[in-house]
Amino acid sequence: QLQAVESGGGLVQSGGSLRLSCTAHSSYAIGWFRQAPGKKREEISCIEINSASTKYADSVKGRFTISRDNAKKMVYLQMDSLKPEDTASYYCAHKAVCDSSTIFGSWGQGTQVTVSS
Repeated sequence: QLQAVESGGGLVQSGGSLRLSCTAHSSYAIGWFRQAPGKKREEISCIEINSASTKYADSVKGRFTISRDNAKKMVYLQMDSLKPEDTASYYCAHKAVCDSSTIFGSWGQGTQVTVSS
């Protein structure tokens, strides 16, 4: 079954950085999502199959950078200037294209990011 696997979360101080990794199929666009307690899951970034295009939510634009290495079947989310409001469980998922809201396969367990003030 198609499933992306996330890793790299942890506890970091406000202003710090983390890099999340996602093991994903190279034939799909990959979206990064996050879900904070009591809130809906939101998509924060996406990268097309050939890395030609990337998208970011306004809340992370300028602080987060998505990239991928198709040879390694990996997608990364570099998170800089972290804020306490970035605290959430982070997930990646396969998509046909970034503009689509359809997710292929199942959600993984996610990776927890906690930013202390």
